[in-house]
Amino acid sequence: MIYKCLIIDDEELARELIENHLVQLPDFNLIASCSSAIEANAILQQQKIDLLFLDIEMPVLKGTDFIKNLLYKPKVIFTTAYRDYALDGFELNAVDYLLKPISFSRFFKAIEKFKTQQKTLNTDAPILLTTEKDDFIFVTKSRKKIKIEFTNILYIESLKDYVKIHLIDESHTVKFSISALEKELDNRFIRIHRSYIVNSNKISAYTKNDIEIDRMEIPIGDSYKTIVEERFKR
Repeated sequence: MIYKCLIIDDEELARELIENHLVQLPDFNLIASCSSAIEANAILQQQKIDLLFLDIEMPVLKGTDFIKNLLYKPKVIFTTAYRDYALDGFELNAVDYLLKPISFSRFFKAIEKFKTQQKTLNTDAPILLTTEKDDFIFVTKSRKKIKIEFTNILYIESLKDYVKIHLIDESHTVKFSISALEKELDNRFIRIHRSYIVNSNKISAYTKNDIEIDRMEIPIGDSYKTIVEERFKR
């Protein structure tokens, strides 16, 4: 299998080092090497990326803030010169956290970890059923598969190991993480807080601090404000 990769780092030498490492791995294909998260976002909107090499400390938008707000999250290996960000990286379920300058042996270890995770994912049975062409999902509740039409979703709320899916006429609480569910939704949905995803088609009003849907004011997390502003900029 060939894995598609994307590099995001504002330092040219750092990008070149990772590029040189990747050249030695025939099953990894570098799609692009970007100097900013905004530049990379345009590529991510156009095609599926399997693995992201992402610097954390970058101008305009930090790597950690960028990955939090992606609707479709590829696997990520953080690359940074600062040890202080290690906890942030692992809280975001990063494959690995590499300190610059990155030796090939350490890089190869991270790659092997990614490949091991991919094998596990490919053998696990999915809990939630969907396809890219569908405009609905099936979620498991009380041993039943319940069909949820995207157009009926107002917003989704995280409740630790569960999510509450708020619909127009009802709601469903199911055992699922908000991050996993986020990957199954289409681009009408936007993550505005670590605990909330909203259907952008249902927004009736918004400020810099919250979004209003069906008379419910939903807070915008501080680390999500830049992405939200970019989404609704006119």
